Amino acid sequence: MVGRDVLPFHHDVEVTRVMVDALTRLDFLPGFRLQVNNRKLIQGFYAGLGIPMEEGGVDEVMRLVDKLDKLPVEKVRALLLEEAGLDGDTADRVLRLATIQATDDSFVATVRGLGVEHELLDEGLAELAELVRACADLVSDRVRLVADLSIARGLDYYTGTVFETRLDGYESLGSICSGGRYDALASDGRSTYPGVGISLGVSRVVVPLLARTGLAADRKVPSAVYVAVSDEQTRAASDAVATALRARGIPCEVAASAQKFGKQIRNAERRGIPYVWFPAVGDDGATSHEVKDIRSGNQVAADPASWQPPSEDLRPRIKEQNQ
Repeated sequence: MVGRDVLPFHHDVEVTRVMVDALTRLDFLPGFRLQVNNRKLIQGFYAGLGIPMEEGGVDEVMRLVDKLDKLPVEKVRALLLEEAGLDGDTADRVLRLATIQATDDSFVATVRGLGVEHELLDEGLAELAELVRACADLVSDRVRLVADLSIARGLDYYTGTVFETRLDGYESLGSICSGGRYDALASDGRSTYPGVGISLGVSRVVVPLLARTGLAADRKVPSAVYVAVSDEQTRAASDAVATALRARGIPCEVAASAQKFGKQIRNAERRGIPYVWFPAVGDDGATSHEVKDIRSGNQVAADPASWQPPSEDLRPRIKEQNQ
């Protein structure tokens, strides 16, 4: 959602509800929790502790606190002392805020109990409480909405609501969808265009699907053809082959570097790509072509304008993992 100059907070609620609804409909997923926080809440709390708002102050502390999902509390505390320059008492209060979690708006009283005051903190608490209350009807046995005050998101363009989502039993995947509010998303010099959004990591969602169904693809990449490069001076010929094949809907890729052909064939084999294409540029500038089926070893002359792989090789196919 993108607005002009002002984007009302109800859009934060809407994108949250849309994503929760979408994830709920993916019935192959295990349970999940959408963790929400508000950068205003965090910034206001830190400012209320006397941490300066300018660069190297509040933003640096948020960056370090965001490491709590990867580092133990003791290590993050040490970083707050060493890199952010906090004293021990301030670091402890910062970390106490980060331990607060709630599935309802009770977190407001818990934060108030820490004895910190700041107008930005008040604004962040009010917004986060509104979001949690507005999405309460979406909670179920599979779906949990958690106000998690450790969530900061490391990118400093977030200005309000922030999201992260984790699947039960697949926490090692990290967040499968995330995002937030950015009030200074873009500007044309006259107007500012604030936005709020949340994005889904499709590859991370596919992992539990494959794990539950026992299905897999018969190759690691979509490419049916690996176009070899004999040397960098003739890369344009390889690019032209790829362009011709792609124009006819044949997925392919060009070798990243000009290595010995044997090594390029092994690169294709390792990724499950069935065909390797060899363009050869003669002294007269003319290009001849051969394509090799690396499974059978059969190699034939071919024209990139007309050659077609068998239909069963054009796209990856689904197979049982034990096949």
